[in-house]
Amino acid sequence: MKIEIWSDVACPWCYIGKRRFETALNSFEHKDQVQVHWRSFQLDPGLPEHYDGTELEYLSERKGMDPAQVSSMFGSVTAQAAAEGLRYDFDKVVVANSFAAHQLIHLAAAHDQADAVKERLLSAHFEEGEDIGSREFLIRTGVEHGIPAAEVTAALDTGQFAEDVRRDIAEARSLGISGVPFFVIDRKYGISGAQPAELFGQALAEAWREAHPLTLVGSNQAETCGPDGCAV
Repeated sequence: MKIEIWSDVACPWCYIGKRRFETALNSFEHKDQVQVHWRSFQLDPGLPEHYDGTELEYLSERKGMDPAQVSSMFGSVTAQAAAEGLRYDFDKVVVANSFAAHQLIHLAAAHDQADAVKERLLSAHFEEGEDIGSREFLIRTGVEHGIPAAEVTAALDTGQFAEDVRRDIAEARSLGISGVPFFVIDRKYGISGAQPAELFGQALAEAWREAHPLTLVGSNQAETCGPDGCAV
């Protein structure tokens, strides 16, 4: 079973959604037969490489949100993140364009490290106040996951995976995806948002049943027992 997840490194609900999905996946009996593919999405592709201000200032000034409303939202999201074992600290968040970080995830996929790198970038951004737009940080992250520094540098310098990022974003648009996280199972089921783990579990089970229906072997005339007794 193939699951594609469109998300942005700069999306707080994407990290929460990742945790809830993982909770469901870890309880899924066919987990070993599930392939997860991370797809790129940018909430604000026009954001400068770095924004000179806090996350609160960014949302209130650039998005036109009321500062009090933003603060309240931070509190609510932080509480829900904590329920998933995540330690959000919006005061530390460094506002930066996520395009380069998405390129690193594509490079990591070529090394079978996409999920680990995605996890690291999300944690670094929302829990540790790291700069996800920093070349030095991205190189360090790649090296931590077994990708040579020279390879990370070359990929970012040449934009080796830039078109892959753009293709993911265009594909999201073609599928009608306008918000993230968004989970697509076998290109048949779509799940929007950081849904409860129970819903992810139900969707996994239903998709599996549809893709793997029982096939009757032998004659259906053989002896059986039912509610009304046994065949003789």
